Amino acid sequence: MTRKEFLQTLGLGAVTMAVGSLPGSSLLQAAEPTTDKAILPKNAERLSFGLPDQEAVVLKPVTAIVIGAGSRGSVYASYSKQYPASLKIVGVADINPVRREQMADAYGIPAEHQFCDWSEVFRVPKFADAVIIATPDNVHYHPCMRALAEGYDVLLEKPIAQTAKECTDILRQARKYGRLVGVCHVLRYAPYFRALKRVIDEGRVGDVVSVQHLEPVRFHHMAHSYVRGNWHSSKATTPIIIAKACHDLDIIRWLLGKPCRRVSAFGNLSFFVRKNEPQGAADRCFDCAVEKQCPFSALKIYLREHRYLYVFDALPKDRLAKDAKIADYLRTTDYGRCVFRCQNDQCDHYVCNLEFDGPDGTAPSTASLQVEALTSYGGRKTRIMGTKGDIVGDMKTFTLTDFLSGKQYIWDEDISKLPGYEGHAGGDWGIVKDFVLAVANQDEKYLSSTIDVSVESHVMGFRAEEARLKNKIVKL
Repeated sequence: MTRKEFLQTLGLGAVTMAVGSLPGSSLLQAAEPTTDKAILPKNAERLSFGLPDQEAVVLKPVTAIVIGAGSRGSVYASYSKQYPASLKIVGVADINPVRREQMADAYGIPAEHQFCDWSEVFRVPKFADAVIIATPDNVHYHPCMRALAEGYDVLLEKPIAQTAKECTDILRQARKYGRLVGVCHVLRYAPYFRALKRVIDEGRVGDVVSVQHLEPVRFHHMAHSYVRGNWHSSKATTPIIIAKACHDLDIIRWLLGKPCRRVSAFGNLSFFVRKNEPQGAADRCFDCAVEKQCPFSALKIYLREHRYLYVFDALPKDRLAKDAKIADYLRTTDYGRCVFRCQNDQCDHYVCNLEFDGPDGTAPSTASLQVEALTSYGGRKTRIMGTKGDIVGDMKTFTLTDFLSGKQYIWDEDISKLPGYEGHAGGDWGIVKDFVLAVANQDEKYLSSTIDVSVESHVMGFRAEEARLKNKIVKL
C-alpha cells in the first residue's frame, strides 16, 4: 500500500489522530514531500535574483563562422535562430558532408563559404567578425591560433587545447593580435551557478574554508563518451579530468576566487577492462550472448532507450527506418562495441585534491573534486563550508544555512521551460550572448570565462594528471 492509499483508507481525521498525538510530530511529517514552490520549510526564505534576458542587444548582428558543425557547434549556432538581430552564421567548416550541408541549409550559407577542412576557411579573405570552434579536442589549437592571426575573435569550445603549453600559447596569441577569446565554460553562465557565486561574493557564508564537488558522469554517459566514443583515449584527446571535468575545475576556481597552490590526485581505469567482461561476451553487442543482462549494452543505450542519437548522421524520422539505420551504425562503428573490449584508457573514477590561497593571507582553503563514472544519476553535487554558514546544492537547487540564526535560504528558480535555458543548466546560450556583446563592443569585460582565467583552471587539471601519474603533490 502506498502512502497515498494509506491516507485515503484511514481518512484525514484518523491520520491526524494517529500522527498528531506523537511528541513532536505533525501531519506534514506523514505527507509526501511537496514540490510546490510556494511551500517552504519553517524558518526558510527563498532567494530570487531573476533571470537575465538572453538577447544580446547590439547595433548590428555579429557575424560568425562555425568550425565543427556537430552537437556543440549546432547549439551555439542555434542562438542566431532565436536572436537573428544579435548573431548571424555566415560560414561553416566540417569534414562531415552531412553535418556541413545541414548547417549550410539551416542558415542559408552560400557555397563559397562552405568548407571541408578548417584550414580552408583561412584561404579566403576575412569575411566574418568571429569564429566558433567546436571541433574535437585535438583540433582546437591550430584553428584557434590561425583564426587569431587572421584577425578573428574566437568562441572556443572547451578544453582549450591538449597541453598546458598549448593553452598558454593561445593566451599569448590572443594578446599578440589583440583579439578576444571566450572559452565555453558554460556552467559559469548557468543561473544556478551564478546565484551560487553571488551569495558567496556577498559574504553570506563568510570566508569559504572548503568545497566538496562531485561530478557524477552516469554509467551510460561514460560508456558512450569515454569508453566507446570520441574521448575514449586520453592521449588522442585529453585526460578525463580535462575532457569532462575542466568545467568543474573552472567552477571551483571561480567560486573561490583565489589562485590554486597545490594539487594531488588519485584514480584509474578499474572497471571497463577486458578482465571484467561477462562470460559469453563478444566484440560487438549484436553478437553477445549476455547482451540483455548488460546495463552498458549498445543495443540498450542506442536502440531501446534512444540515447545520444546526435552522434549518428542522417537518421530517418520514421521509427522503424531510424532503428534500422542505428543498427547499421552499431554493426560498423565503435558505438556498437563491447565496453570491455574497447581501446579506452580514461579513468572511471578520479579524485582531485586542491589547495587555494586563503582569504586575505589567512589559512589556505581546500577543495576536493570527484569524477565518478558508475552512477545512476547526473547533475553536479556541491557542498560549500564557510565560517558563517554552509551551502548544499545539486545544480537545480541549493540551500544556504546561516550558522547564527539557523535560517535557511533556498534558491530553486525553474528554468526548464524558458527558451535558451535547456543545455548545461541554462548556460549554453548565456555564453553566446556575452560573447556577442564582447565582440560587438570589443571589450572582454562582457565575458566571464576569458582566455586568461580559463587557462588557469586548465593548468590545474593538467597538473592534477601529472600528480596522479607521478604519485606526488604538484605545485602550481
